[in-house]
Amino acid sequence: MMTTVVSLVVALLLLALALWTVVARDAFLAIAGFVAYGMLLSLVWVRLYGIDVALTEAAIGGGLTGALLLGAVARLRGTEAAAWSERSGIGLRTAAKLLSLGVTAVLMICVLALPEPAPTLAPLVADNMAATGVGNPITGVLLAFRSLDTMLEAIVLVIAVIGVWSLAPDDCWGGRPGQLHHADPDGVLAYLARLLPPIGIIFGIYLFWAGADHPGGKFQSATILAAMWMLVQMAGLADTPATANRWLRAGVVSGPLVFVAVGLLGLWTAGHFLGYPADWAKPMIIVVEVALLPTLVLVLALLMNGAPARSDRR
Repeated sequence: MMTTVVSLVVALLLLALALWTVVARDAFLAIAGFVAYGMLLSLVWVRLYGIDVALTEAAIGGGLTGALLLGAVARLRGTEAAAWSERSGIGLRTAAKLLSLGVTAVLMICVLALPEPAPTLAPLVADNMAATGVGNPITGVLLAFRSLDTMLEAIVLVIAVIGVWSLAPDDCWGGRPGQLHHADPDGVLAYLARLLPPIGIIFGIYLFWAGADHPGGKFQSATILAAMWMLVQMAGLADTPATANRWLRAGVVSGPLVFVAVGLLGLWTAGHFLGYPADWAKPMIIVVEVALLPTLVLVLALLMNGAPARSDRR
């Protein structure tokens, strides 16, 4: 009974936060509601025993996305007052409300119309999980049963970084993203930037390695490692790397390239793209995971840093 009450309260809070995020007129308040929504949603995934999804939601859905939105708000703060003065006509607002309610109704009908029991591929995945050699079903699904989707996601992230870099002024192309941070070398931020990264790196590497058989994986680990790197930069202990650095660019593209190479190897050895030959599935999955980790760390940090804003010569 108590579990049902708690689940109902959490569901109502989620709906309230979602509504707040949509109707809040102040962008900062809307983002605060979005971050809280992401954190609460991660608890829902824990309740549903989706620990991997909960870690990803907390790190990327609420954390990274919230930070990116806050950065966007800071850049657009000067135009927010002008946006407030604009007000759509009643016809457009009514149409938007009706469309939103219609989409919600269609989704509810689709969910309620599902047969009982609902169709699922979980039994098929469970029957073939042993062939992957990994104990974590999330890792097995991401890198075996839907490995093409995972590869495309990694490629999209690289394209996103290129898109952000393309926003740089011509005289800053190839320079360093963001501004050079300055902090009191004896202050709290500098102290935390020296204390937390060694702990965060150890925890991030453990979370990555445990992801083959336990909750964790490359996305969760990369978020922690990127956060540690960002902390060092914010404390002024290190500068952002120049985007013209060849090692940096090689690190950004290395993960997807290795992923494609493994796919081609599967085409040669197993007869189809991204196929894993017998007894070689787990080693090939680990190779892909190891190659993707530095790419994800760099991509997440570079997205946070933004477009090059100063020449490397300055």
